[in-house]
Amino acid sequence: MLLTDPRAFGVKEWLGRDLAVHPIAEDLDRDLGARPGGQVGVLACRKRRLTDSVSSAMQAPTPAVAAVFEPLQTPTTLEETVERLGTAIRLGLLGPGDRLPPERDLADQLGIARSTLRQALTSLTESGHLVALRGRGGGTFVSDAPPLAESSRVQLSAGHWRELLDYRIAVEVGAAVLAAERWEDLAPLRVHIATMRKAADFSAYRRADVFFHLGVAEAARSARLVAAMTEVQGKMSELIAHIAHPAPVLARSNEQHAALVAALERRDGWAAAQIVREHLKGTEQVLAGLMP
Repeated sequence: MLLTDPRAFGVKEWLGRDLAVHPIAEDLDRDLGARPGGQVGVLACRKRRLTDSVSSAMQAPTPAVAAVFEPLQTPTTLEETVERLGTAIRLGLLGPGDRLPPERDLADQLGIARSTLRQALTSLTESGHLVALRGRGGGTFVSDAPPLAESSRVQLSAGHWRELLDYRIAVEVGAAVLAAERWEDLAPLRVHIATMRKAADFSAYRRADVFFHLGVAEAARSARLVAAMTEVQGKMSELIAHIAHPAPVLARSNEQHAALVAALERRDGWAAAQIVREHLKGTEQVLAGLMP
C-alpha cells in the first residue's frame, strides 16, 4: 500500500487494522466513557495503545519494524512467529532493551492465538533473544545481548540457497528501481554508509549494511517489498557467515552503496538496477565456489 506519509504508513501497519471496528477499541471506548466506534473513542484508543503498549523507542516504527508485526498468514504460525521475531532481533530491527507490545495486543496484531504467541515467546526467551520481567514495569524485552546469528551454520549443499540468491536479485533490484521513482528522503541511507565507513569490525559493518538495504526497500514505499527485504537479509546473514570479510572488499562494497544513492538521487532507475546487480555478484561468486 502506498501512502503519502511514510510515518502514517508505519503507524497504520503497527496497529495492524482499523481500530474503529475492533472489539478492543470498543472496550477501551467504553472505559473512557465514549460511544463505541465514535470518533473521540477511536482517537483515545489509538493514543492509549501507542503510549501504553509500546516502548518509547518503538512508538514511531519504520516500515521495516512495522512489517515485523503484520498479521501472519500461514498454518505454521508458531514457527513463523519465532522466525519473524528472531530475525528482526538478529538484524537489529528490534534492538536490545526494546519492549514488545503486551501479549493481547501483539497476538491481535499478528492474528494468532495468545497460546501460540506464548509458546513462541517462550522459545525466544529460552534461546536468549528475549527476557521476561514480572511486576511493575515488567513485560517482554529484547535481551541486552541477543544472538546475532543462528546457533548452527547453514549447510551449503542444498539447491535452496541458489534459489535464495535468485530471490535476492529480484527483490533488491526491484526495490532499487522503485526507490528511484518514489524516494522522499535519502539521508538515512547516507548515515548508514558513513557508519559502514567508520565500522571497527564486521559485526558493526553488517548491522549498518542490513539497515542500508532495508532503507532502500523503505524508499520504494512498498510494505510487501520491505517484508521481502527483511526476509532476504535474515537468510543472507546465514550465508554471509561463510565468507571472509577483508577491509578492501568491504570498502569496495560501500563504494557501491554510495554509487547507488547517487543514482537514486538522479532518479535513474536503470543505473540503480545495474549497480545493485553488480553489487550482488561478489557474494554470489564467492558462494558459488563453496556450493556444489
